[in-house]
Order: sequence, then structure tokens, then C-alpha cells
Amino acid sequence: MGARGLQLCGMLVVGLAVSACAAEPPAQPPAYSEAMNPSLESVVQAVLADAERRTGIAESTLVVVSAERVTWSDGSLGCPQPGMLYTQALVPGYRVRVRADDQVLDYHASDHGNFVLCPAGRAVEPAPNDRI
Repeated sequence: MGARGLQLCGMLVVGLAVSACAAEPPAQPPAYSEAMNPSLESVVQAVLADAERRTGIAESTLVVVSAERVTWSDGSLGCPQPGMLYTQALVPGYRVRVRADDQVLDYHASDHGNFVLCPAGRAVEPAPNDRI
């Protein structure tokens, strides 16, 4: 087979590969098992489960001291870690305080359900209502 024949053969192989790729169905979008914007109730349930895991105290004996919708001043969710940089935008979320025996656990969450247990002394208050 001459050079011209090899060139045509190569073009045929490339053409078949392209048409085989085009015949594949498009990928399906991912299925989400959790709500993208959870309610305060679902955040409280997740926080209680986390508090039980961390403290070893049964969820049924934990007490929700407060649970409220808040707006955090930045991406740290009101619990900045030293040396970290955070988005400088208001972040809607939640603050949930749970009593576990003689300690109060202070949880800060985004409205997407991500939460952090904020150690005592590091918590920053949410944005004032007039900034929301």
C-alpha cells in the first residue's frame, strides 16, 4: 500500500473513532440525595448527631439551647481560624447551641447545611440585622 493508501486508511480510522464517540449518550447530571437548601430543622438534626458523636452523650439527653437563622459576616461562618482567608461576603446560615452536660457546643452553619463546631473564644457574632 502506498503513502496515499495509508493516508486514506488513517482518515477512515479517525472518522470511525469520531463517529463512535458521537454515538455515546451524554453523561447524566449527578443525582443529589440531600436538599441543597436545608431547613433549620434538618441542620439541628445534623448538629445533634454530630454532638452525640463528639461527646458520647446520647442525642436524647442533649438540649438545644438555641437555634436561629443568621447571616454571617464572611465565609468563616463566624468561626475564623488563624491564618486563613475567607470570602468577604454576607453568608446566610444558622447558629445552633447545644447543651451537653455542663458544656454548651456552639455550631455555625451555612444555608447549604455545612457546619462547624466553633470552639469557645473563637466565635464571632453574626452580622447585625440591619446589614442583612
